Amino acid sequence: MPVNIHGKQYKTVAERINEFRETKADWPIKTKLVSDNDGVVIMKASVSNPEGLVIGTGFAEEVRGSSSINKTSALENCETSAI
Repeated sequence: MPVNIHGKQYKTVAERINEFRETKADWPIKTKLVSDNDGVVIMKASVSNPEGLVIGTGFAEEVRGSSSINKTSALENCETSAI
């Protein structure tokens, strides 16, 4: 179910992944912790085709403690954002 963010409707990452899996079930989504230094977390996500060719990448950065969610879950939030 889409969520309202600043007056616009957005699909959640879970919804987007489910839609992706419906047509690309054999395409891996991989995540990697790039760094976790001085309270800043950086994650990388990549999607590959079945042959292993990277089709796309995404990066995200979160600052620990910068929001209520990042006080306890900055790493998880960052990974989700990268995806």
